[in-house]
Amino acid sequence: MTNRKSILFCICIAISLLLPQRSMAQQYGFHKHKRTAAEQALEDSIPLFRGVAVGVDLVGPVMRAVSDYGQYEGFARVNLKDRYFPTVEVGYGSADKTDDVTGLRYKTSAPFGRVGMDFNVMKNKHDVYRILVGFRYAYTSFNYDIGPLEVQDPVWGGSGTYEAKDQKCSYGWLEFGAGVDAQLWKFIRLGWSVRYKTRVHQKVADAGEPWYIPGYGKSGTSRMGILFNLAFEL
Repeated sequence: MTNRKSILFCICIAISLLLPQRSMAQQYGFHKHKRTAAEQALEDSIPLFRGVAVGVDLVGPVMRAVSDYGQYEGFARVNLKDRYFPTVEVGYGSADKTDDVTGLRYKTSAPFGRVGMDFNVMKNKHDVYRILVGFRYAYTSFNYDIGPLEVQDPVWGGSGTYEAKDQKCSYGWLEFGAGVDAQLWKFIRLGWSVRYKTRVHQKVADAGEPWYIPGYGKSGTSRMGILFNLAFEL
């Protein structure tokens, strides 16, 4: 993990620690618990549809401002019985990187999307705090440019220019995440999550593996990511 990502991770953790905390044993409820008749009645009285939320990630724009790549993304999720949260995430990622050694430039920008589900694992599902674990399937299709790069001919002398335009790629990956979500004020919520991303399929261009994939990050078979969300729940 780069220094910038480490700093962003620490910021997210620090902010989350500012949120009011409850007793670990009472909130998490990992021990066995037999529901009383009153608890069962409360559960049965909760309607299936509990509302919708829309929000944005705050980490991606910061990454784009301080580094060579980043993304802007938002999400919409449905609350079912305060237990299940089907979620759709869409965004736009971009990168503009020039290698310090070779001078080769990589540039891309494209939309991406994710769809999945979060599960509230708190004992009290109807509290203002939630601990969420879940998964996503994500996909993006994008073009990238590399170059121009001046190349010297070691045999015949002279120089030429190497450049590749509109190299088309597609990526599909899975994300597994865990995080916290809390009510800040009335319908405003804050939350953060850590995501593990693993590639499941790809189609690369003739020019080779892309340096950055919108929504995924730097290329590789797996990556870690962090999201810090501001949401409005109705």
